[in-house]
Amino acid sequence: MKACIMCGGEGTRLRPLTFERPKPSIPILNKPSVVHLIERLADEGFTDIVITLGYMAEKIEEQLGDGRIYGVHIDYVYEEKKLGTAGGVKNAEKYLKGEPFLVLGGDHVLNLNLRELYRFHERTDAKVTIALLSIDDPREFGIADMDVNNRIHRFLEKPGPGEIFSNLASTGIYMCDSDVLDMIPENKEYDFARDLFPKILKNGKINGLLARGNWTDVGSPAAYRQAQRWMLAELPGTLIEGRFTTKDARINGPLHLGHNVSVGSNSAIVGPIVIGENTTIGDNVLIGPYTTIGSNCTIDDDTRILSSYIFNDVTIGKNTNVSGSIIDNRTKVGDNCSLENGTVIGPDVMIGSGATVHSNVRIWPKQAIKEGVKVKEDITNCP
Repeated sequence: MKACIMCGGEGTRLRPLTFERPKPSIPILNKPSVVHLIERLADEGFTDIVITLGYMAEKIEEQLGDGRIYGVHIDYVYEEKKLGTAGGVKNAEKYLKGEPFLVLGGDHVLNLNLRELYRFHERTDAKVTIALLSIDDPREFGIADMDVNNRIHRFLEKPGPGEIFSNLASTGIYMCDSDVLDMIPENKEYDFARDLFPKILKNGKINGLLARGNWTDVGSPAAYRQAQRWMLAELPGTLIEGRFTTKDARINGPLHLGHNVSVGSNSAIVGPIVIGENTTIGDNVLIGPYTTIGSNCTIDDDTRILSSYIFNDVTIGKNTNVSGSIIDNRTKVGDNCSLENGTVIGPDVMIGSGATVHSNVRIWPKQAIKEGVKVKEDITNCP
């Protein structure tokens, strides 16, 4: 079975996390998000995959290679200019012709039954089948008006007030007949929801399938935190890779610990938690559930880390509180600091001792925050 993964976007809403990586390469459970997606596709039987690339394309190709390590075959198609969602798929036409194919975004995190979507589409005469989820607030998505026979009669992208005729939101996951490619113009920016679906609805048929399970596109820090939480909640148990040292720490799983992790005296680790290799955790440290810590990190004594996502080579000082935060590579946080819920700290940031970063503040890369400062607004200027 064939699948096309769209990885061309710049991920501007996720900055500062997308300055040194494309959005599909942001780590979830300490490995690139797109790797989880490839593994999911392989498990569902989609082994012939083409990836459309744009921003920082080489990083994705470097991480995935030809796909054989995941039991799939991957081809790559590059976009020299913005082609939109449908235009990007058209650009990969030579790899998709001849049979139905799945389309999804490279920033998707999901546990939906994709094979069920494929089989449902095969049984119908629709040109496209859209995976739909009922959600509380569909304003940032396309919404569909679907009848009891799964036929979609209306589709509206990002409805405004008074236009929300349904809470069935498109996941951006589509099963398409290959002749749909003939309806998409070449070398032109063209979108599935805005351009192609209205065209099909005039003369053809689009179906919907009510999907079950978890799905999000990692398009914002809040969605990223939600995706991490889902994946952590599914940890099957405790796995320790290689050497693990501790004195009298209290460890409660589920956990996934990399090689050469050490935890100091009287510290408490409460899973689900993932910690990368060569990471050192000091004495009297509390690490709460739904946290990931990358490789080569140092967490000093008396610090609390709760529901936070820390990348690689990060240092956090003594008696510091990190709650619901995201911290990118090589950042150093001093002693007696407080990072409040929703903060996003870019790579190579220096936060002086005694500083406080207020809720939902973002700090761009390579910033230096002075000791004792209270950061109340985003810092987005270049240093």
